[in-house]
Amino acid sequence: MVIHGLQKLTLLDYPGHTACTVFTAHCPWRCPFCHNASLVLEPESQPVIPEEEIFSFLAHRKGLLDGVAVTGGEPTLQRDLPEFLRKIRALGFAVKLDTNGTNPAMLRAILSEKLADYVAMDIKAGRENYSAVTGTLRPGLAAVEECARMLMDGDTDFEFRTTVVRGLHSAEDFADIAAWLPGNEKYFLQAFKDSGDVISGGCAAFTREEMESFRAILLPAIPKAEIRGMD
Repeated sequence: MVIHGLQKLTLLDYPGHTACTVFTAHCPWRCPFCHNASLVLEPESQPVIPEEEIFSFLAHRKGLLDGVAVTGGEPTLQRDLPEFLRKIRALGFAVKLDTNGTNPAMLRAILSEKLADYVAMDIKAGRENYSAVTGTLRPGLAAVEECARMLMDGDTDFEFRTTVVRGLHSAEDFADIAAWLPGNEKYFLQAFKDSGDVISGGCAAFTREEMESFRAILLPAIPKAEIRGMD
């Protein structure tokens, strides 16, 4: 595993757990609002943390932490991700995996071996808007649809989430998502927050009232839809 960051404590990244977060690099997409731009655009500029250092840290945090969130970039691009997750679980930690759904073969392998206790999958936009929101001409929507269906048909706890950005998203996105992913899954509309390390400047959040209007579109089809990240 090529690891470029370790947040030693988070109460937010893995709901219900006291966790740390491991950051990987690279992503096939260029979402303007990506909050880890340096990991996507210039990973070579970031320090590399040896796996041994991660596992030494975890060994000394037993009883203090109970979970590890693995994020990116896009973690499923790492060929040795399954072995990395096996080692984390062998130490007794629960695993949360973040993914954008671009690698169904890797996700299937992880789910079949039950290497992740929780998966958070980004739903970037309505299907017709994926290219614009991901900044790519061919976003690989078939792979995204396959991963979403895999989670919905499986038994691993998961959530879908959409970071909502003014100028990129509209009511039409959420009407399509409601038609695409109806069900009783957890779904979060996430308010955009500028991390200071985004791919493109000028991104802005919607108001609470606007976010509630998007949620209202989702609720008949996705009754657990909630808003996250707004006071």
